[in-house]
Amino acid sequence: MTSRGFTPFACRRAALLLTLAPIALLPGAAIAQAAAPAVATAAVVTAQPDGVAVRLGAETIRVVALTDAILRVRIGQNGAMPEDASWAVDAAVRKQRARVTPTADGFTTAALRVAFAADGRMTVTDPAGKVISADAAPFRRDGKGFGFAKAMPQGEHYFGLGDKTGGLDRRGKSFVDWNTDAFGFTSAEDPIYKSIPFFIGVGGDGGSYGIFLDNSWRTWFDFGHRDDGVLAFGAPDGPADYYLIAGPTTAEVTRRYTDLTGKAPLVPQWALGYQQSRYSYMTADELKQVAARLRQERVPTDVLWLDIDFQDRNRPFTVNTQAFPDMKGMIRDLGKDGFKVVTITDLHVAHAPDQGYAPYDSGTKQDRFVHRADGSVYVAPVWPGPSVFPDFTQTATRDWWGGLFAKQVSDGVAGAWNDMNEPAIFETPTKTMPADVRHRIASDDFASRIATHAEIHNVYGMENTRATYDGLRKLAPNERAFVMTRASYAGGQRYAVTWTGDNLATWDHLKLSVQQIINLGLSGFSYGAADVTGFAGGPSPELSTRWFEIGAFYPVFRDHSAKGTPRVEPWVDGPEHLAIRRRFIEERYRLMPYLYALADQNSRLGDPILRPVFYDYPSALRMSCDQSWAFTVGRSLLVAPPPRPDQPVAYDVCLPAGGWYDYWTGRRAGTPETQEAGQIQSASQATGEATARGDRVTVTPRLDYLPVFVRAGTILPRQPLVQSTSETPNGPLQLDVYPGDDCRGGLYADDGHSMDFRKGVYLRQAVRCAVTPDGLTLSFAAREGRFKPWWSAITVVVHGWQGEGVVTGARGVTAAADAVSQTLRFTLPDQRRPADLVIARR
Repeated sequence: MTSRGFTPFACRRAALLLTLAPIALLPGAAIAQAAAPAVATAAVVTAQPDGVAVRLGAETIRVVALTDAILRVRIGQNGAMPEDASWAVDAAVRKQRARVTPTADGFTTAALRVAFAADGRMTVTDPAGKVISADAAPFRRDGKGFGFAKAMPQGEHYFGLGDKTGGLDRRGKSFVDWNTDAFGFTSAEDPIYKSIPFFIGVGGDGGSYGIFLDNSWRTWFDFGHRDDGVLAFGAPDGPADYYLIAGPTTAEVTRRYTDLTGKAPLVPQWALGYQQSRYSYMTADELKQVAARLRQERVPTDVLWLDIDFQDRNRPFTVNTQAFPDMKGMIRDLGKDGFKVVTITDLHVAHAPDQGYAPYDSGTKQDRFVHRADGSVYVAPVWPGPSVFPDFTQTATRDWWGGLFAKQVSDGVAGAWNDMNEPAIFETPTKTMPADVRHRIASDDFASRIATHAEIHNVYGMENTRATYDGLRKLAPNERAFVMTRASYAGGQRYAVTWTGDNLATWDHLKLSVQQIINLGLSGFSYGAADVTGFAGGPSPELSTRWFEIGAFYPVFRDHSAKGTPRVEPWVDGPEHLAIRRRFIEERYRLMPYLYALADQNSRLGDPILRPVFYDYPSALRMSCDQSWAFTVGRSLLVAPPPRPDQPVAYDVCLPAGGWYDYWTGRRAGTPETQEAGQIQSASQATGEATARGDRVTVTPRLDYLPVFVRAGTILPRQPLVQSTSETPNGPLQLDVYPGDDCRGGLYADDGHSMDFRKGVYLRQAVRCAVTPDGLTLSFAAREGRFKPWWSAITVVVHGWQGEGVVTGARGVTAAADAVSQTLRFTLPDQRRPADLVIARR
């Protein structure tokens, strides 16, 4: 849902840089000259207990080591440092310190060496002397604005910045952070909805590293766009405050970034199921009909979404009782059939004095809305008409807002959808609030003060979701809160999942969606989504079907479309397309144990669910195949859509070293049997979709086939098919074992919705295997937690097996070999305690 019908705001990046960041316009050499210190004296380096202070004319550069691998760089003028406060990094995290050893020109930690040149340029290396990051020019200040310039090695590539467009790799491009309602955005338009001023450099001599510029103003980034070899970034105002995060792996950088800005909380399990939405399901009867059809067609589904038309006159926290006469009863009845209901709640409160509209009345009484520069309440048009906007930079305002969800929680609404929170404003050229609108900061460790919207704009949406998330947690303290947002800032993953906004029903946007979700995951937002089939426009049946196939592997899988566009529910294009779409949705539900274990891993470590292939396999960055939107789900599943999805042109998939299996057949990729990789339903359909060529697999696209590979050395948990996560699977848990090096897998289970997992009511268990001369061993580690799972038995399927087999280590277990599928299958009781099984050929 967006400001539909309004022309998208599009500016050329060069124009944005001209108006917002004049320092960025200087090419590398000019930056070096212009940024020379204003005084002739050299930099004075002074050792500090936690790092170093460098005096360079009027500037003081303060570098501290939060950990051995995370540095914080702050720059102040005339001896005064910027305020030590942050919307993204908690105060306790900012106060962490590692042991440092002073040197003549800087300091060292256990993992890094920091050195300053006479002109103030900083170089960071690893203990072996390999450069991780080096200044190309000294720090540059221009009035209130500032800029940093870093050397950009030729072989280095850049990722992150959230869901920016422009492809997967940021190299050669420039970007501006300014949350923008970008309805119908193109694949090269910038800025769009989110501002996450964090990027990861990959491929340099010192390994991967990250830089997070903690500045909420209209920051800018240039990755060699204006001058090849110079990476520049800065802001027109606000603190010169950034963190440098060393790896050396991309995974270590990503995890450490979420150590700084926070981990995403574990979502309820139903959030990983298929989700059906539309702008809008206009009545309760229509919603019930959609639900009934989903069950009739046996399309597994967990969530139904309601857009703004369920409300009274588009007013947040209301219900159109003519269209939805019994909201609570409707939600209760849908729940009996396994459906959750998520409703939209935009942040614009209708300006409705003397009309009995409680959110406006209570907010006005408590002075909860933002003000204009002249002191009057800011009023502007959005969906309800004239609207006012909560001052989310105040703790008290967030508490008030969160309490407004009490009726929704009481009615059984499962989650909240915060849209339009850039914030989007109608009938204004900037599509948002004027820059001089006033926000009152009274939150966290900030000094209480008045801030302009120019400073708060990029964090406004995040603070909206923070208020929503905290409110839902307070109202239902033992339930996991689910919030989806369109706009956010660094650290927003602590409060909400997100999606890429109002995309288009085009092949270009299908490909772009994967690239956006990958970069969101590298930017902390593991739970990314895109409107499956495209929000605006009408997709062809083929586009919709392919989007369902790929969307089945998104972290959040929601089908959503706009008013005035063709319907895109799974069945609309006839039984043949429905059968393909349903099959991929079903596969997602069979993979639910694997997806849920990845969600648990993300909540503890910060690893994304959907990842670039190089995340776990660094050599993939240098492979020659077109990997512009290949991705992995966890480390074990590699999905390789066709690079030109609208054309039936054969293409190569490069598989990282170590061996892979075809997911659909269970056979080794690159063997003669994988010439039948396209047979998803039966062997009779083999048409030679995949043939081996060294470390490559050649694929001929077919609409009902999506290449998916499983890493050799994977133990993949799967379950019997259900129609929603509220249904208990009927049968054993299945462990598909794909023998190979470092063979492992993990199980995670809990009740799927409560906070009891924090009290130890969960199940977590590691499983490993090792290849032996006679077969393999399968080892179950000690089980963590007190949760009793739904399964009482485990079926093990060993892939790539030749001949008969026998299992020892478990009583009464008989193995059955299948020569056609090359598997060995056996079932054993649930392994509650540590156990070692030996599987031998005979």
